[in-house]
Amino acid sequence: MKLSTVFISVSDYLEGEKVSPIRHEYLGGQIFAMSGGSEEHNRIAGNIYTRLLIHLRGSGCKTFMSDMKVNMPIAQNTAELFYYPDVMVTCDRQDTEKYYKTRPCLIIEVLSPSTQSLDRREKRLNYQTLPSLQEYILVSQTEMRVEVYRRNAAGIWSLEILETDDILALNSVDLTLTMAEIYDEVLTG
Repeated sequence: MKLSTVFISVSDYLEGEKVSPIRHEYLGGQIFAMSGGSEEHNRIAGNIYTRLLIHLRGSGCKTFMSDMKVNMPIAQNTAELFYYPDVMVTCDRQDTEKYYKTRPCLIIEVLSPSTQSLDRREKRLNYQTLPSLQEYILVSQTEMRVEVYRRNAAGIWSLEILETDDILALNSVDLTLTMAEIYDEVLTG
């Protein structure tokens, strides 16, 4: 039996996303439909986005929610990836593409049961190849738990786990968030 795989060019993918009623992520020529999120997922992402938007207003940094893609080359520029992070910040004035960004300093994903393995492994490893990325944050929607992946000055990534009474320090944008702010109207301590 022979399986056939159809590959789509980056330009066809980007044009298709402009009119598609559902979002797709792009991995080296193949597209994958994204499922919808829960109320908890939406509220957590919205809480974080709102705090970032207010904090960064007038700074030159731009905050985006789940409709803005991030693009990265893979395999030594032979293929490309496009993901839709839940929340993303770019502070690079040269990051000017209209439909995607290439130089985020902060990416936040709210974990869903169906995608948490992908977010922890594939996406994390791919995002960490972005030279501009300083922090990658994974937020649970079922318990007060945040995983903070942070790049140090030597380029080494570390992991910090935050729980109920901890404070999330987003060093890349000089903002702190309490767990209560992140989980407002979602979970209680």
